Amino acid sequence: MATTSSRGVILIHSAPRALCPHLEWAVGRALGRAVNFDWADQPVLAGSRRAEFYWEGPVGTGAALASAIRGWEHLRFEVSEDPTPRSDGGRWMHTPGLGIHYAQTDAAGNVVIGEDRVRYALEVAAGDAFELQRELDVALGSAWDDELEPFRHAGDDQHIVWLHKVG
Repeated sequence: MATTSSRGVILIHSAPRALCPHLEWAVGRALGRAVNFDWADQPVLAGSRRAEFYWEGPVGTGAALASAIRGWEHLRFEVSEDPTPRSDGGRWMHTPGLGIHYAQTDAAGNVVIGEDRVRYALEVAAGDAFELQRELDVALGSAWDDELEPFRHAGDDQHIVWLHKVG
């Protein structure tokens, strides 16, 4: 049986400058070939860099890439793997404070919460709506999305306007 090919993207949202060549090496090792990222300054966090890298490889490469680069201090990243006719898609998010989060994704990139996870959330919540919301936020990776959102929109040639919560 032929190996099904997949593709995806690695978004390094913030990495210390000294870590950049090590990230390229780790990703290249996971892909089985040398890679070079197009690094840019990350305006949200002074002294850090950001990069996007599109990859192709066998199904499961997304997990291998996320595993290869997780665990480094001060690193924020996302790895996505598109679904194929034979496999689900996936998204891995990592922040220094939260660690790594994995979620299955559908063809449109939406997070899919499995039946067992929904049943677990209902059981833990035991009728408490606030607890159910908290459990579903965990399953969706809401805390990771909240932390990564400013880094996602801080692309080149984009002016950042910081808003402060009031009230």
